[in-house]
Amino acid sequence: MMDQHLLVFVTVAEKKNFSRAAEALHMTQPAVSQYVKTLEQDINATLLERNNKMVRMTKAGEVVYHHAKEILGLYARMKTLVVDLMQTAGGPLAIGASYSFGEYVLPQLLADLLQQYPLIKPSVMIGNSASVADKISRRQLDIGIIEGDVHDQKLAVQPLVKDYMMVVVSHNHRFARKKQVELADLQQETWIVREEGSGTREMTEKMFSLHQFKPEKTMEFGSTQLIKESVAAGIGVSFLSQWTIRRDLEAGTLKALPLKEFPFTRNFSLITQATPFQTKAAKVFLELMEQNAPRLHLFD
Repeated sequence: MMDQHLLVFVTVAEKKNFSRAAEALHMTQPAVSQYVKTLEQDINATLLERNNKMVRMTKAGEVVYHHAKEILGLYARMKTLVVDLMQTAGGPLAIGASYSFGEYVLPQLLADLLQQYPLIKPSVMIGNSASVADKISRRQLDIGIIEGDVHDQKLAVQPLVKDYMMVVVSHNHRFARKKQVELADLQQETWIVREEGSGTREMTEKMFSLHQFKPEKTMEFGSTQLIKESVAAGIGVSFLSQWTIRRDLEAGTLKALPLKEFPFTRNFSLITQATPFQTKAAKVFLELMEQNAPRLHLFD
């Protein structure tokens, strides 16, 4: 079957070596080579450049690899859906979540899920909103929870939960004990922001635009935890989710400033593939989120 040829090719491309691919696939190296050769003949293009130590994809190989990953994902999903018709919820469930939700809300949901459905095998990808949406669109994930807007006809999007964003400083910052602070007071502060593609970065820029505020200095970090540590160390200020800073506020290492018109509200969305078919594992996870709505303030 052609899906086996694609699987062999993808494995060789990722392992960058025929011997390692053969070992991973529990096949002989000549068999792996024959599968790749047959696929190249079918495609009528050289897909891999070979040398004694490693292989690498040609331009044609990169095109085939990109589509092969999607095809293999569809094939696996099809088999799971068919098996689901006769069985209870179980098997793989691939979830993608942006940092704020994935690291601070999702763990409890997964604990509840596994307690009720121990046969489900969840895997979680934590990434910025753009990367999660892209992997849902390419059918590499089943469910995504992201902040920010997404516009893709391949995706079904529904509101999930509200979050609140706050400006935070170190506990010993000169404004930490003030009863009222104006955003303009923070003009000369160093603002530590997330990277492009992050929902937190998108909300930060929306907040700046709404208040016609332009900080004199910014620093860009790709980790919320790194931002929190940096703010606590007095390097700068930041604009972060209530979920991410709850324990820091309780511990007293960070202080949320009493700014007028804050906290700032943002919405999280649930995204799935725009298809009427869902695995039972995906369905029960979606139902679990709805059941937990009062506790997690979901679907308000």
